[in-house]
This record gives sequence, structure tokens and C-alpha cells, in this order.
Amino acid sequence: MSKEFELKYAATPEILAAVRQELGSVTEIAMETTYYDTPGKDLSARHMTLRRRYENGVSVCTLKAPDGNNRRKEWETEAASIEEAIPILCKLSNWQELENLAAGGLIAVCSARFTRQAATVTLPDCVVEVALDSGALLGGGREVPLCELEVELKSGSEAAAAQFARILAAKYSLVGEPKSKFARAKALAE
Repeated sequence: MSKEFELKYAATPEILAAVRQELGSVTEIAMETTYYDTPGKDLSARHMTLRRRYENGVSVCTLKAPDGNNRRKEWETEAASIEEAIPILCKLSNWQELENLAAGGLIAVCSARFTRQAATVTLPDCVVEVALDSGALLGGGREVPLCELEVELKSGSEAAAAQFARILAAKYSLVGEPKSKFARAKALAE
């Protein structure tokens, strides 16, 4: 299990291009994400997120659970399908109820399709990944553009990562994005 600490900001293509220029070398990842829930929305009721994401063609399934302000517990595994991933995610998370809930079936709720340009930035007290995401959120037959910047702590001090994110936000006049991609795509579907 990892604990995810990230800060998201709404951006424009021009801002992403400027930050991309500043970052220098980046890794580009094509991402196609499908988010799942039970027909009774049992996972959403527990503030849990279950997704399958293709990352440059590799299928990675992830379970996320709340763990406080800007933090989430996260378990992931490579798997050919979300159904194949469920028993593995249960074992990793030690949350057997997932298997019971999934036994009643899972439905695709919404999705996202985007390109991520990511760079690792080493700072004095932490290491962060700066991710520039550009694409679309999809749900309920609707599609809206996705253009955001994320700063995710990889190791070290949360305070140092937050300070770096604040400096970056001030430099590029970024506005915080409090909702996850899933929450925004799910709102389209509802």
C-alpha cells in the first residue's frame, strides 16, 4: 500500500506548455481510465474508488480509500481485467468486503482519456512528480476537456511538497482543483 498525497490545479493548454518547457525532460504516458462501482453505488458510498487504467497499453487496476486531507490509501496491481484484479486488491488492502460487493457485479460508471507528461523533481526535503494531464473526462454520454497539473509526493515531507506546489501555483496563477478526475467524470454521468 502506498499513501497518496497530491495537489491538483486547473490549468490551460498554454500553462501546461509553459510548465512543460520549464520541466525539461518528461515521460509521456497515454492513459485510458474506466471507473467502476456496484449497481447500488456501494463503493461511492464508502468514498472508495476502483479503476482500471491503461498506461501506455499496460492494464493497471487500482483501489483507493480515504485517509485524511489530500491523502488516500492506494493499492494497485497489473491485471488483464478489473474482475481478475479484485481478489488481488482484496489481499493487498486487507478489505475482503470488496470481493463480496463485486460478486453482485460491477458497472463502468465513467471514464477519462488523457495524455500525461510527467517529470520527477527532487527538492531539498522531498521528491515530487509533476504531472501535466490533457484530454477528456467522459460520463453519461457527455465529454468535457481535462487540463490539469498535479504535484504528487513520492517521498519526503508533505509540507515541502505543498510549499513547492504553492510556489508553482503562484508562478502560473493556478487555481486549486479540489475534485478528483473520478468525481468530475462521475458528475457528468449522474
